[in-house]
Amino acid sequence: MVPVSYLFLGATAWPFVHGLYRYQVRGLENLPAEGGFVLAANHNSNFDPWPLGLALWPHRQLRFMAKSELFNPVMKPVLQSSGAFRVRRGEGDLDALKTAMSLARDGEIVAMFPEGTRPSKGLRKKHESRPHTGAARIAIGAKVPLVPAALKGTDGLSRLQRLQVSYGTPIDLSDLAEEPARDAAQVATDRLMAAIHALHAEL
Repeated sequence: MVPVSYLFLGATAWPFVHGLYRYQVRGLENLPAEGGFVLAANHNSNFDPWPLGLALWPHRQLRFMAKSELFNPVMKPVLQSSGAFRVRRGEGDLDALKTAMSLARDGEIVAMFPEGTRPSKGLRKKHESRPHTGAARIAIGAKVPLVPAALKGTDGLSRLQRLQVSYGTPIDLSDLAEEPARDAAQVATDRLMAAIHALHAEL
């Protein structure tokens, strides 16, 4: 069941996202109607989970990893209400991956950003923007669909840039069942990123 706090946050955000930012959604029919899945998108801003999941509000909520540093006394209640759970970036956080797999198996939508960090965050940064295999590993491990998505406009909020989201069809993983786990995750990630880039090019 979607928490009341999430329903409230969505209701508060809805007029701003639709009014100020002219929220536009494509491909909603591509999302599985039932059951858990991994929804993976490009990463432009810390705001990305909201437009990515708002099209599913109020019926379903995204669950997403957020770096542990954000769980301070002020942000923690907001993040938890929004569906976030902790990840320790750069430390191979297996607990976060196990949590994500468990959520997906239980019918939740786990949102992932394979790039790991925003690609244009600055020249000096600890974590380089490159595709990680976590989204594919979660989908394969939990035996749930891996769905690509593309976001545009979340890096231009101060300029009131239009927010656009496009959902693609699930990535075909049927031929990877017999492959070693590492190889399967890498092939799935390559397919995922190609689909995300194609969706983004159409926005």
